[in-house]
Amino acid sequence: MALARAADWLNVPRDHPFGPASLPYGSFSDVRHPAMRRVGVAIGDHVLDLSAAADRLLPGRAADFRSGCLDEFLAAGDGAWAQVRAEITTWLTEGRYRQAIEDLLVPAENVCMHLPFTVADYVDFYASEQHATNVGRLFRPDAEPLTPNWRHLPIAYHGRAGTVVVSGTPIQRPCGQIRPAGATAPAYQTCARLDFEAELGFVVGTPSVLGERVRAGQIAQHVFGVCLVNDWSARDIQGWEYVPLGPFLGKSFGTTISPWILPLAALEHARVRPPSLDTDLVSYLAEPGDWGLDIELTVTLNGHVVSRPPYSAMHWSPAQMLAHLTVNGASLRTGDLFASGTVSGPRPDQYGSLMEITRAGQEPLKLPDGSTRSWLEDGDEVVISATATGPDGMRIGLGDARGQIVPALPPNAG
Repeated sequence: MALARAADWLNVPRDHPFGPASLPYGSFSDVRHPAMRRVGVAIGDHVLDLSAAADRLLPGRAADFRSGCLDEFLAAGDGAWAQVRAEITTWLTEGRYRQAIEDLLVPAENVCMHLPFTVADYVDFYASEQHATNVGRLFRPDAEPLTPNWRHLPIAYHGRAGTVVVSGTPIQRPCGQIRPAGATAPAYQTCARLDFEAELGFVVGTPSVLGERVRAGQIAQHVFGVCLVNDWSARDIQGWEYVPLGPFLGKSFGTTISPWILPLAALEHARVRPPSLDTDLVSYLAEPGDWGLDIELTVTLNGHVVSRPPYSAMHWSPAQMLAHLTVNGASLRTGDLFASGTVSGPRPDQYGSLMEITRAGQEPLKLPDGSTRSWLEDGDEVVISATATGPDGMRIGLGDARGQIVPALPPNAG
């Protein structure tokens, strides 16, 4: 059945972001039974209870979903991912399965979403040339904005897996060591320069062996899918600590991801050639494979759209990030999450962070309600959403990653 006619019995509109070409996975519970977690698949305005559906229709894979999170399914490998996606597509697009699964479709408004998988390691890259250039000009106005190594390798920092949280989790304003403007010594203070960073994340399923590198062309064998990421940043803490080893406490207080993991297989129609392949690269980064992605992000602040960053402009592809991550023999683990770094385009309305939009607070952002922002204030809510190119000119959705800033504990608390 053609995708244009798919899921007729569900009455899913063709332009719905969670149509049959999408089918992202997550962990949910019914609001009436919040402790009972299930693996679900988003379809239209419903969530298919995959834990129950697999028991009923795919018993050979049922064990992969009984924990209520994606950990076992991620570890099952690319053969299992393809098999289950094909089965779900059949259940949802062929009327003969309607009676078998209709009672397992839960209205999306009645579910509570949870962290979809156990995060093993978290690495955040710096893959946007536009973002790196913008930041370089702010931090080094009298020097070249890009460091000499930037176009030769995907730069990254190692983040804190234990503070990755699911969309909707409040983000507490951090405190830390900050050197105030004009001061010669630092002080322990509440962060005043809180920022968002709109990013894409990649979720590893199949692990690798310590000492063996993963080639760029093997991305589909190891990476299960993608999610949205907000790498919240305390710029004043970061600015004092990051020389010479890079971000640490300015980033580790919280990272928000979307609750739905879109399978990499759903992005076949979104693949584009990344700009890096048109440059002279070391061999392991120059392997063929167009894994740039035509994905458009949207960032809203308190309900107002402030940016639409285009992921297609990213210099380094996720395949190259994966190859670089393992080129020294570092192994992958199931549940590893690596993020792209801030996604920014060439125009101010495509910048993926307030630091860029406001030029580090020098040019405050004016919102439609008359308020202005140099940095995030308590009570502000940031929502990152995205769509990607799908089959037959459709757009498929990645859900959203939302977080609201709550006040810090007093610096002297505890």
